[in-house]
Amino acid sequence: MATTLLALAIFFVVSLVVSTVIIYVMTKLLGEREGIDTALLAALTGAIIFALSYFFLGQGLFAAIIGGFVWLMALGSLYNMTFLKAVGVAVLVWILAAFVGTVLPTVIGPL
Repeated sequence: MATTLLALAIFFVVSLVVSTVIIYVMTKLLGEREGIDTALLAALTGAIIFALSYFFLGQGLFAAIIGGFVWLMALGSLYNMTFLKAVGVAVLVWILAAFVGTVLPTVIGPL
């Protein structure tokens, strides 16, 4: 049990750091001026929103859509951007996160 909790904590911290960097880079590319602290808050907020969404609505597309919509509103609020710009940022973040999620585990190569 302790190993599982430790692994979960490490996975959460690594995911949070990767998400923070991706959000920071994407928002900087789109001209936002907020710093890394806002990106960290956006990543943490997204993790909490999606966790609550899946907890209350169950696993599935509906929970993902609701969680995504709420995260878009939070992202727009944190960065003072329009809903459409938040959608653009979110799409770029999700694309880059999918790429990183595919590449990152294979970086060290076969053991």
